Amino acid sequence: MSQAVASAPAPPRRLPPQLRKLVSFVVVLGAFVATWELYKVVGKAAFPDHRPVFFLPRPDDVSMPHVHDIVDSLFSPVSRAEGADILAVILLRSAGTTAVRAGLGFLIGSLAGFALGALFGRSRLLERGLMPFVVASQTIPMIAIAPMVVIWGGRIGWSPTVSVAVIAAYLAFFPVTINALRGLRSPDPAAVELMRSYAATENQILWKLRLPASLPYLFTALKIAATTSVIGAIVGELPAGVPDGLGRSLLNFNQYFITGPERMYAAVIVSALLGIVFFAAVALAEYLVGRRSRRSTVDDIELFKRTTV
Repeated sequence: MSQAVASAPAPPRRLPPQLRKLVSFVVVLGAFVATWELYKVVGKAAFPDHRPVFFLPRPDDVSMPHVHDIVDSLFSPVSRAEGADILAVILLRSAGTTAVRAGLGFLIGSLAGFALGALFGRSRLLERGLMPFVVASQTIPMIAIAPMVVIWGGRIGWSPTVSVAVIAAYLAFFPVTINALRGLRSPDPAAVELMRSYAATENQILWKLRLPASLPYLFTALKIAATTSVIGAIVGELPAGVPDGLGRSLLNFNQYFITGPERMYAAVIVSALLGIVFFAAVALAEYLVGRRSRRSTVDDIELFKRTTV
């Protein structure tokens, strides 16, 4: 029997989870590009007049430029002037400026959202009184909020960067508030009562019990807030009148969409990549915090074993 066990084939090795995610992303991206190009070929053959098929876009080179044209535009100068920067450099520079504003808005919105969630978790009266206003704030269109924030911010001396960051924070705080409230109330009531029986203060219960228990909820909300802060920053750059940023680039290339649609698509792709970077940064932070928490738990168990032997 031991020989049979020894001769059993080893299980096949699986790719690491991170590599599997990367492979899945590349496969899905390749399938999307292939579908895009196939639709252009089939659509042009079936509909020579380039009329749309049901709800799908027209298969012409204006509505749907070739993927290789979009890639080529990233490495082409934006103008015929000598020494003009290529589109990729301009978009990356704009993305960096927008990232600063979105990052500041993400920080402000996350802190404000957690503070509101902790406040609501402490007082159900405040939750019942203020939560309807928090929910109603998200039903107001951003196109109406952004100009008001810019005008009010200008009157009190805010810089355009701060105004854009506040607009980004406006979109980021809501998911953090909701998930923070749910996470802070997730611990077992028996555990809360046990800490109170040892004369723990509410602040000690918050930081030692409620906050660790709420981390899965918080990181889920932070991933949402990271992407919405990028959206808020891009939208906020338009009424703020800033001369740089992805919002300005999208507006400029939108005005010349008929003559250069591939540049507009390139700007959209860079904007999406910026949102992915923000999401990945939060996911990395979640992984590091989780690994540190698991390591701390193992150390506590080992310490307990040594002290009880």
